[in-house]
Amino acid sequence: MYSLQNLKNSSRPRKSVKRVGRGLGSGLGKTCGRGEKGAGARSGYKRRLTYEGGQFRLFMKLPIRGFSNARFKRVFESVNLKQIDKMYKDGEVVNCHTLAAKGFIKGRNLRVKVLGDGELTKKVKIEAHAFSETAKDKLQKAKIEFSTTAG
Repeated sequence: MYSLQNLKNSSRPRKSVKRVGRGLGSGLGKTCGRGEKGAGARSGYKRRLTYEGGQFRLFMKLPIRGFSNARFKRVFESVNLKQIDKMYKDGEVVNCHTLAAKGFIKGRNLRVKVLGDGELTKKVKIEAHAFSETAKDKLQKAKIEFSTTAG
């Protein structure tokens, strides 16, 4: 039986507050752990990530060259055949909308790629953006209907 007398805090212990400016014996007295002089000792100081103490920053010295295609990369959410076999029943349609409804994928404008790991025993209709070669072979052998959607 639980009562207020025998309840214990089982979470991690609370971190003690850093008490600054309470004399020299406290370990954080006088300058309050900020050091003597400089920007860090002043009020209102914010450490900027690339700041080098007034020196010209490295990223500003480096040349901007070339072109990166990373912005236009096509990202796929992958689904294995064994996962489809677990999640779906006979006669259902497998596509990005039903996968999102079942909580398998999150986000919008996702592309789905079906991979060939495992076996698919149920007769489902699969609509995906891409299929691996092994997945295509297994689906054709099992005579399961699949189609590629544009996007």
